[in-house]
Amino acid sequence: MVRRNPERRAALLDAAIEVLAREGARGLTFRAVDQQAGVPAGTASNYFASRGDLLKQAGERVYERLVDEDVIAGGLEGPRDRARVTELMHALVDRVAAFPTGFLALLELRLEATRRPELRDVLTARIRTDVEFNVAYHEKSGLPGDGTMVVLLWLALNWLIMERLTLPGLFTDEQRRDLVTALVDRLLAGQPAEPASPFRS
Repeated sequence: MVRRNPERRAALLDAAIEVLAREGARGLTFRAVDQQAGVPAGTASNYFASRGDLLKQAGERVYERLVDEDVIAGGLEGPRDRARVTELMHALVDRVAAFPTGFLALLELRLEATRRPELRDVLTARIRTDVEFNVAYHEKSGLPGDGTMVVLLWLALNWLIMERLTLPGLFTDEQRRDLVTALVDRLLAGQPAEPASPFRS
């Protein structure tokens, strides 16, 4: 397997994300990726050992593109109150929704994972790492709320983003913003006295 050019590999994975979002997992072939990336036929097969390898690496690439170091650093600045949590959650929803093909590609990968145990294992580990990072980051930030609140926000906001991208007419933009605000308010109003992470024993 050839990995001579990291930029070419990233471009192929970006093309795979576009194909996944548009055609679904069944439409993800080496040929489709080559065509989407505008490279000679056979290029993708030189960079990825198998279609399964391409699926797994495409999932990783989505997370690479979603990570914004400036946003992470900025989250540790400013006031430590409910309004700041609400502001950060609105920004999170907007940032993920601004990369619709990435989110839709992840949905396709999750569906494909129900048929591919090896892909399910990879996605479970990757998403667990992401959730654990968010819990630890929130606890480090000193913002109100605990690890359980972070996971509940993660679950609810992921579904809200899915509705926004797949059924955009279900809620207006104003309704979606009101729902995010209400979610944060209600979760923080009922937070437990002692912080707890659902991933720590």
